[in-house]
Amino acid sequence: MNETTTIALNSYAQLLAAVDAGEQGREIFDPATGELVGHAPRHSVTDLHRAVDSAVDKQKEWASLSDAERCDYLNRAADAVEACAEALAELISREQGKPLSGPGARFEAGACATWLRVTGSHDISEETLVDDGETHAVLNYRPIGVVGAIGPWNWPAMITIWQIAPALRMGNAVVVKPSEYTPLTVLALVEILNTVLPEGVLQVISGDGEVGAAISTHEKIAKIMFTGSTATGKKIAEASADTLKRLTLELGGNDAGIVLPDADPAAIAQDLFWGAFINAGQTCAALKRLYVHDSLYEAVCEELRKVAEQMPMGVGMDEQNVLGPLQNKMQFDIVDRLVKAATDSGARVLLGANPDYEAPGYFYPTTLIADIDPDNPLVVEEQFGPALPIIRYSDVEEAIAEANKLDVGLGASVWSADRVKAREVAARIEAGTVWINSHGGVDPRIPFGGIKHSGYGVEFGVEGLKGVALPQVING
Repeated sequence: MNETTTIALNSYAQLLAAVDAGEQGREIFDPATGELVGHAPRHSVTDLHRAVDSAVDKQKEWASLSDAERCDYLNRAADAVEACAEALAELISREQGKPLSGPGARFEAGACATWLRVTGSHDISEETLVDDGETHAVLNYRPIGVVGAIGPWNWPAMITIWQIAPALRMGNAVVVKPSEYTPLTVLALVEILNTVLPEGVLQVISGDGEVGAAISTHEKIAKIMFTGSTATGKKIAEASADTLKRLTLELGGNDAGIVLPDADPAAIAQDLFWGAFINAGQTCAALKRLYVHDSLYEAVCEELRKVAEQMPMGVGMDEQNVLGPLQNKMQFDIVDRLVKAATDSGARVLLGANPDYEAPGYFYPTTLIADIDPDNPLVVEEQFGPALPIIRYSDVEEAIAEANKLDVGLGASVWSADRVKAREVAARIEAGTVWINSHGGVDPRIPFGGIKHSGYGVEFGVEGLKGVALPQVING
């Protein structure tokens, strides 16, 4: 590691100065205060072509290293992130809006180091398929080439690491394109990683939608990893068809949770809350619609309300806050529209649903909506914000049918005192991951991905590594 460089990036001012493009760049504002954070570079498609050409040149040398050597680089990169973690967390908070405290910006920065280390720990040894004295066949995984990583604005640093760590481990070079809403965080993260990595193996292009579209069609990019909306994912799939790119698409979700009649409302309330409201609900695999049995419906509503009203929301740099604003005006308007659809229909407001439109920042109050029709827009559309509809059911078959009726299937959860019964229900839910008595927790050892319109391919674990590599069988 270049310790001098890394240490020079371990204050917020130094880290921001390293990535700020100056007045010629695009202004980035704090979604909590409206204050200017910094200026993002305005990279072009021409800049993308240069970055990809450089990545092609460097990839073969990177791939020629042993797997152990690449894993060592990932561990050293984790050290570099940890050395700069507080500065990175402050930038995340100021640009994305999530608080430093709770499962917020410090959590995200720490997760980056964890994912780097665990990604370097998986065993991907050669697999013997047949060895019967006549046939000897083995399976290995080889690098794809250059991976294009297109990330979102909700967890900009952590999801970028989810994309680049496995790609690098498997011998690929990576070109990253961050969201236009949160480019500074990703630029800073790449700056930190590149104090350790060989020059050119990891590059970042901060551009607009035209640059993203060019990644989808670029003939020298062999794989795309994308996290974002289903609509954009479909465009990427269509645009990449001519070059037959490999794709990992982690797209939108509208995760259902089912509370069974034997659950303890007080015992599950806090976990229900964080399943729904982590990052102010701006998480693909957050709990977005909650189905509760008649027998404990009012108790769950009341216990959730008691937890929710105790969670302070405000500017992320204030250590007491654990919830922040929505990251941008577009998302604020979506949440506001959907909550209005619920209240206009006569649904019962347990908490929130009354934003201060004159106050600075895109703050939407923590909102719980009860007695809502299961076909209300707040239920069937993804709100991606701090508003949870709670739907009453009387028969578990009804709840399973409601959970499965949408065209998305990222995550889901079942809440019960009986884990055997919960697993039986979980097995019937159409989702890539179903949690029992929790929601949304991801683990770098456990594959994660969606079904239906929530995308395809998985990330994390050995299966995630295989998704950024090409299988090769040697038979003989």
